[in-house]
Order: sequence, then C-alpha cells, then structure tokens
Amino acid sequence: MTPPPLFDPVIHAPGRLQICAILSSVDEAEFALIRDTIKVSDSVLSKHLKQLEDAGYITLTKTPVDGRSRTWASLTPAGKKAFAAHVAELNRLAALAG
Repeated sequence: MTPPPLFDPVIHAPGRLQICAILSSVDEAEFALIRDTIKVSDSVLSKHLKQLEDAGYITLTKTPVDGRSRTWASLTPAGKKAFAAHVAELNRLAALAG
C-alpha cells in the first residue's frame, strides 16, 4: 500500500507553492515581480507572504527606493529545505502514476 502524501500544509497552497518556486531560483525577489508572476492582488500576495514568514520559510526586507518602500522576499534555509521536501513528495507521487 502506498503511504499517504506528506505535503507541507504551508507550502501546498498553489500561490505559496508558486512563491517558493520563484524564490528557490533567486537570492531574493521584489514584491511586484512575485505579484505579477503569479497574477494575484497585493492583498492576496501579502497574506501568502505573511504565512510563509510566520512559518519561518521566508524573510521579508523593506528597502527605500525613490521615496517608496519596496519589499523583497527570500527563502530561509528552513524554507529551502521544506520546499525541496515538498517537491520531492510531488515527484514521488508523479512517479507512482507513471
């Protein structure tokens, strides 16, 4: 019998999974880039980022640019580990279907 999937409930939501995928390939990404890439509103992205930050998976940094504050996100070591484990579980399940 196949064991049940062991998904990370914080990362598993589609928006947060997309955010982690973006951040896994860069050192950091600016709020607007993430928002535009995953096509969500500012408020939806803020909620996703807050959940990831509360879990210790990302850090958020605010920097002033042209008189405005810009928010940058980056994966923490714990976030990288959790995302890698989540992707490994997705790959395991996909291999069962093949």
